[in-house]
Amino acid sequence: MGLSNDYLDRHRDREAGRSDKPIVAGAISQRAVGAGALVAGAACLPLSMLSGRSAALTHFGAIAAGLSYNRWFKFSALSPVPYAVAFGALPSFISLGSVAGSLAPAPITIAATLLGVGAHFINTLPDVDADEQTGVRGLPQRLGPIPSLVIGAGLLGASTAVVAVAAPALGAVGAVLVVGTGVCLAGVVALALTERTRWAWGASLVAAATTVGLAVSSGVVA
Repeated sequence: MGLSNDYLDRHRDREAGRSDKPIVAGAISQRAVGAGALVAGAACLPLSMLSGRSAALTHFGAIAAGLSYNRWFKFSALSPVPYAVAFGALPSFISLGSVAGSLAPAPITIAATLLGVGAHFINTLPDVDADEQTGVRGLPQRLGPIPSLVIGAGLLGASTAVVAVAAPALGAVGAVLVVGTGVCLAGVVALALTERTRWAWGASLVAAATTVGLAVSSGVVA
């Protein structure tokens, strides 16, 4: 998804002066990035099938959602929808490809969906000015930075809460991870409010990682 996003956004990134983007910085040609996106997309077809037809179809749906965001939904108030679809499908891709071959438990699917949509809102914070300049008008951009921060942090916290409530046994490790996630989310809010939005995005990734760790350690994904 990252390759296709950088390729499709290459003109907007140049217009916004996004020197952090490899194409704009001249670190790689746009042709190489476009070719890489096509090769990666083509490789997904046979590689996904190794996990079985059901898992592959689920993966294809997630890929389609990601591509639809890169091409269309990032300009729409419906921009969270592809994130909800792609992240919500990820646990089932894994579980359908396992020996059990079943859909993921509902709590982990809900938690993954909340996590993905929450990440979408936080991810827009560092690029508010560039998005406004280049016409990217997803739901977070329409709502503004503060509402997006509140919604994003709230959804990430809700994701953790769903996992914690669904856990058969939280245990000491799980309790530590819940507290750790809370600390990370407090950091997300504090960093964003002090205009260190890229650090806030990094903190949100740590919060997401601790939530995944909570799901694994507490047996929610079993």
